[in-house]
Amino acid sequence: MEAGSLLRSPIPWTIKRPLRRRLGPTFPRPIMALNSDSRYRGPKPQRNWVADWVSNNDDAVRSLPIYAGGASLLAVLFNRTVSDIALVADASSSQSRADLLTLGLAVTNILAGLVWLSIRPKSISKVNPEGIECERMHSNLPHTLLSELLWAWESLSDVTCCRSLVIVYDGRCILQIGFAAESSNGDGKAVSVDADKLMQGSLYRGVMKSGVQSYLANLYLYPGKSELPFLPSNTQAVILQPLGDKGITIIGGDTVRGFTSADQAWISLIGEKLDSTLAKYVDNPPLVVQDPVFK
Repeated sequence: MEAGSLLRSPIPWTIKRPLRRRLGPTFPRPIMALNSDSRYRGPKPQRNWVADWVSNNDDAVRSLPIYAGGASLLAVLFNRTVSDIALVADASSSQSRADLLTLGLAVTNILAGLVWLSIRPKSISKVNPEGIECERMHSNLPHTLLSELLWAWESLSDVTCCRSLVIVYDGRCILQIGFAAESSNGDGKAVSVDADKLMQGSLYRGVMKSGVQSYLANLYLYPGKSELPFLPSNTQAVILQPLGDKGITIIGGDTVRGFTSADQAWISLIGEKLDSTLAKYVDNPPLVVQDPVFK
């Protein structure tokens, strides 16, 4: 019975195909918009008209408290005149007390306006370095190292406010390029870098001890400026970038606070690259240093 029922039962001929597994990544198909208009429909930047007007009318905005205070004083005097109230303040009168409060606020506005006019942000502009251009590097530098040093200088001078670059590594001045202070001998030559004296100074020792970049945004305010006599006398900002534990890169700029945070991060990466390149030629093989080449 069971065998016959099995034979009489219909055999399903629908063959289920095995699911094919896609080997590659699946990407969503682009959905075409019904409207074929190709104009940009996303958010658009908005212009702040108030901020633009304030920046373009700085003097008028700073004078607004004075005008407001003066108008308040005139309004109080006009009110007491037309109200037939004596100009002498009477403590028993509520109108007199309100007028005194208004006078105090008006005087405060006038004083605030005077302060705004007297205190102005100092404009920061570039200066022309007071010195001479020089290009000093030691001889017997490999071509690869020389090319990388010149690349670092050209990149920094083109993109940032860098006008002077000094690299001291393994107790020796490898590169001095850009503007430098003029020698006091009057021979028209640049002041050379004394690596030994520089390494004994507090700036060098502080940077090497911390192992991080030091940014002197306004060199005029730092007493350690005397430790950098080879830079032009009017150098505005300096970045001291350590090169591992064997050297330092000194970058002089022509603008106060001219190096942005992006510039500082980029200079740190350049310092790491120079450190790895210099370490190859100092350790294996040793870097041969002779008399500096003046160009």
